[in-house]
Amino acid sequence: MLNDFYKVLIDTLRTNSEYVSNDNSLLKNKIYESAMMMDENLIKLLFENETIRSKLFKKVGKTYIFDKVEFSWLINNKEFLPDSYTKFANKIGLTSNGQYFSKNNDVVLNFPFKDCILEGGQTKEDQKRNERFYNEIIASDEITKMLSPKVFTNMTLYNKNGSKKIDHITDNDNLLIKGNNLLSISSLLPRYEGKIKLIYIDPPYNTGSDTFSYNDSFSRSSWLTFMKNRLEIAKRLLSKDGAIYVQLDYHQVHYCKVLMDEIFGEDNFQREIIWRIGWLSGYKTKDKNWIRNHDTILFYSKNNLEMKKSFNKYYLYNIDFKEYIDEKTLINKLKEYGIDKNKSKSIANFINHENRPKKYPIEDIWNGNEYDDLNSIAIMSFSGETVSKMLNKNDAVKGQKSEKLLERIIKAHTKEGDIVLDFFGGTGTTAATAMKMNRKFIICEQLDKHISICKRRLEKVIQGEEVGISKKYNWSGGGSFIYCEMKELGNKYINKINNCSSSKELISIWNELKKSTFVNFRIDIDEFDNNINQFEKLDLPTQKEILIGTVDKNQLFVNYCDIDDKEYSISNDEKKFNKEFYEGE
Repeated sequence: MLNDFYKVLIDTLRTNSEYVSNDNSLLKNKIYESAMMMDENLIKLLFENETIRSKLFKKVGKTYIFDKVEFSWLINNKEFLPDSYTKFANKIGLTSNGQYFSKNNDVVLNFPFKDCILEGGQTKEDQKRNERFYNEIIASDEITKMLSPKVFTNMTLYNKNGSKKIDHITDNDNLLIKGNNLLSISSLLPRYEGKIKLIYIDPPYNTGSDTFSYNDSFSRSSWLTFMKNRLEIAKRLLSKDGAIYVQLDYHQVHYCKVLMDEIFGEDNFQREIIWRIGWLSGYKTKDKNWIRNHDTILFYSKNNLEMKKSFNKYYLYNIDFKEYIDEKTLINKLKEYGIDKNKSKSIANFINHENRPKKYPIEDIWNGNEYDDLNSIAIMSFSGETVSKMLNKNDAVKGQKSEKLLERIIKAHTKEGDIVLDFFGGTGTTAATAMKMNRKFIICEQLDKHISICKRRLEKVIQGEEVGISKKYNWSGGGSFIYCEMKELGNKYINKINNCSSSKELISIWNELKKSTFVNFRIDIDEFDNNINQFEKLDLPTQKEILIGTVDKNQLFVNYCDIDDKEYSISNDEKKFNKEFYEGE
């Protein structure tokens, strides 16, 4: 019987902890992705079971061939894990052509839903859960609508005098945009296409870490499609002599290199930069392996020949060289031998500077030689640049990119007044560095926590804070930026759902949602209501998945083309700002 076979299959898959979540349920998407990639461990696991081998392997001569199409059908069938999300989803219409949306492989359509996942998956407990894939089959005209420019709201200008609401924007304004970064950078195209000189991004590394604020445990194929959509738009935003830097670690960098070759062209690959993070101590040194101590930064141009004309080649000069030895320690040691303080200082200065070259070219291995001083701020905690020193002690966040690192990249590609874009804005290091170097910036960030830190950090920069590269650039404050958000529609329901703590609250939201225009047209409302008893039996995370799946992702935010629609109650200030943003003054 089919059910007996499923029991054998499920019991076999459970023997591999890689396919089991913390709540002891099978990670269906992980299994599916492994099958599509013909993962050796999965194939071996299945082949070694005689019952499974007879069903899923065909013998051709002396060779067995795995039938991954049949396997895909089996695990997508509603009888596989019958108490799971997919059983209920099937009842309310979340299928198309016999396949569950959670297994649809459409490249474009993963991402709005994935960003909803990123915004919700913030806790340690979220990290080893059933992967929440809300993929949908959307027609091309719907995709256009999804990525069309959005209406901005809550426009606020920050400068030395504080903050104030505004209805105006100029070409000289810096921008901090809160919202889904795929939709944010899509909304930048009408105004900034071909005008961005430099893009730097530090995206999720896909490590499975439980300390990274985004959902940092995508399957590889999902992570690559997540990046693909954003990089394709990034290329359009770059000027003809523009450059893009993508910082990653070993988990995905080699796959990202192939992806970027495809998007930007192999001829536009410039360098693989190795950034040695700094000296090591503590638990990191105990790994029984070669100790990892670097990130990789992929550097591409939009047009190789144009970029080379504008690349600002510069050198490390003697005054900025890494010290051979700590000056204070050396002076104290020399004093033990009766050498006075002034002579000791001269000797220390000679050792650290005068006996070395006047300048040294910057290599593609950063912080990797005797001259280059570019440690991570996480390593060099005494540098005065940690986020906790700049802000409140309860703002502690994971981060290691220093202003000095961003300065090196920005200095090589831009002049004063050029635009720098970072659409994984984090805590605002790119923005702070650009402001001190008198470059314009556009920062996109979706996490409330990071937005709060970024705003407060930039306010401190405006007031003249002295950390990072401030001293080098004689920074005494000044500048300004505009903060704005994408105006929400259906997204408010997703926020409500993610913040719910009980099934009763979710049902209340459903009763409100089903009366609105934000229900996905594929959802049968009557069927949902008829099966509400089964919905109530599901665990809370699964209920949230189901309910988020009913929201029309093409109506998360107000489209600019609908700005004059009275239904959306767009204020005159919002209309003025948005029309200037998209159409000019």
